[in-house]
Amino acid sequence: MMFQKIAVLGAGTMGHGIAQLFAQNGIYTAVYDPSTQALENAVGKVQRNIKLSLNMQESPAATSEQIESKLLYTSNLSEAISEADLIIEAAPEKIEIKRELYRQIAPLMKAEAVMASNTSTYALEELASGVPFADRMIIMHFFNPASLVPLVEIVGLSNTDKEILEQIAGLLVQCGKAPVILNRDIPGFIANRLQAAVMREASYLLENGIADARQIDTVMTEGLGIRWVMSGPFEIADYGGLDVWEKVTGHLFPELDTRITAPDAIQEKVRNGQLGVKSGSGFYDYGDEEQRNRLSEERDQRWIQLLQLKERTGKSQEKLE
Repeated sequence: MMFQKIAVLGAGTMGHGIAQLFAQNGIYTAVYDPSTQALENAVGKVQRNIKLSLNMQESPAATSEQIESKLLYTSNLSEAISEADLIIEAAPEKIEIKRELYRQIAPLMKAEAVMASNTSTYALEELASGVPFADRMIIMHFFNPASLVPLVEIVGLSNTDKEILEQIAGLLVQCGKAPVILNRDIPGFIANRLQAAVMREASYLLENGIADARQIDTVMTEGLGIRWVMSGPFEIADYGGLDVWEKVTGHLFPELDTRITAPDAIQEKVRNGQLGVKSGSGFYDYGDEEQRNRLSEERDQRWIQLLQLKERTGKSQEKLE
């Protein structure tokens, strides 16, 4: 299947980044949101992100005007999905909102169009239940910032045509992504299960006074994170020696936190309205909106620099081989 037009439903945190990704790769992309304010915010964020990305490239393949010409922002659902080959739902994580959206788009979408959800919460079987396009519905789980983080998790149902999954994976590879097709659906998929396991233990260390948030984050960014950029847990275990890891895990697993509820440290912040960057404070203070925008831009700059370094390292490795 040729993906000549893509529709992204939802112009929020994930939606505008997903749309930017495909536009930067020359694919006409419509961004739908019922809120004109959300669309206006998305326009500003995409323009800023495109400018930032181009400024950090030595020889950009396209101008900002060429990229932006591939984007349509609309509050008209029919206009957004008309003739779309791929529709990506990036609506809020509320099942009733998603189901109502599916009901609305069912009579409007092309018969052969693929419908994907960016959900990180709901099982595909639950989302696809009762919808007429269930045989062409999948999950494409992007990560924030969607235009930069390479990983995308792809999930299908047991009866999903494997060709659809491979076509979506091929599209993502063309756009510079690193797609992973799961063998079956599971709550949290792969990445969020691993992140949740780390967050549970990090919260335990914080709540028990072993270290503060900054110290724990430093351990991740200056130690584990750097290792994980180049090697996953199984490769690291292989290099360290599985006999060593047998002892390490056997000794530590009984000592690790085993709670089955959200960490107290997070629940307390939420009760106090400290939601992180979106509210101005969480485990850290982020200041006013202007300061938050600057911090987000600095974060994206670091992402671009890291990806550029990773790409150069990969090319150097290929030459050695």
